[in-house]
Amino acid sequence: MKIVTAVRADIPSWMSLAADVEELFGPLVDDPGFEAALVRNIERGTALCVRAAEAPSGSALAGGLLFSARHPHYEITWLAVEGKARGRGIGRLLVDAALREFTSPPCMVEVTTFGPDHPGSGARLFYEGLGFEPTAQLLEGGSRQVYRLQLPLA
Repeated sequence: MKIVTAVRADIPSWMSLAADVEELFGPLVDDPGFEAALVRNIERGTALCVRAAEAPSGSALAGGLLFSARHPHYEITWLAVEGKARGRGIGRLLVDAALREFTSPPCMVEVTTFGPDHPGSGARLFYEGLGFEPTAQLLEGGSRQVYRLQLPLA
């Protein structure tokens, strides 16, 4: 597997990945806001994706991550791994790659993930395993929660 910065040729593959995770995230493919956000991230170089090591741009993706970088506050705005690729370390590879982009510690990294009442709440354990800590900030009636990671790690 290879982590690369996404390019416009990857948009159809991203939309396919989005379709694969709609059961967790809700409608994405038919949401023009999602595609617009994807294009903005691709244009500013804040869209990372994973595909087979030798696969060209536009090939199927095993995962993708969008992030916002405004020192000293960084945010992982979207992370998804294709259903059949989950549990193989792809999410961790993407987060680690994003964290390497945050080159000016000290800084705070935030992610909004699923709350304890959501079917995708296993993502909470994923982020906790990476050192993120839950905040008291619950959103959307408890179905989303903000997690934070302070860099550098103590």
